[in-house]
This record gives sequence, C-alpha cells and structure tokens, in this order.
Amino acid sequence: MGTYRLMRQDDNGNRFLVAKGLDPAEARRLAAEFEARGHKQLYWAEPDGTERPELPDGTVRNA
Repeated sequence: MGTYRLMRQDDNGNRFLVAKGLDPAEARRLAAEFEARGHKQLYWAEPDGTERPELPDGTVRNA
C-alpha cells in the first residue's frame, strides 16, 4: 500500500496540496478533522502520485 496525500479545494475551485507522505488512515483522519472544524473548503485524501491539477499555462499548482 502506498502513501496518501491530503488535498483541499476552496470555494473558487482551486485545489491545494495540504500534506503528503501520509498513511491512508492518517490522511482520512486529517480530512475528517478539517471538515469537522467547519472550514468552507472541501478536504479529501487521495493516493500520492495522482494527477495534480495544472494551470492553463501547464504549470502545476503547489508542486
């Protein structure tokens, strides 16, 4: 099983890397913790190595 990362999406649709190199349970726990705090962003855990969102000019956001 590989490592996971924690991602966040704000209300404008921008996606950001919050943390990486986490085990799956820790990544999910952190996502749930941030969601429970009432932040107005979406948090989720995904496997490291998943495609990162690119900007229109081809650069990678928060790489």
